[in-house]
Amino acid sequence: MPRTAERKDHPLSMRLPEADIAIIDRAAALRGRSRTDFVREAAVRAAEEVMMETLPVRMSQEGFDAFIQALSGPATAVPAMVEVLRRPAPWEQGGGDVGN
Repeated sequence: MPRTAERKDHPLSMRLPEADIAIIDRAAALRGRSRTDFVREAAVRAAEEVMMETLPVRMSQEGFDAFIQALSGPATAVPAMVEVLRRPAPWEQGGGDVGN
């Protein structure tokens, strides 16, 4: 009798309001994805973010020393950042009818 391969996928079922399904379907269509692929990707990304927020960062002693050295060294201006910070914010530029 041949052995069947063990299935690696695990089903996940949710009950969602029709409005939630509609917005998920619209977003999935905009990305050219199926509802399942879109929801799976979004759920995995959210889970990874939580993990990154809560798990400690581990590195070698050499890596930590290099990190501390980079933080302890003198600040170096990044010309593109300096230019952006010198520009007035859109709401400070005047003109336009927004908010008037």
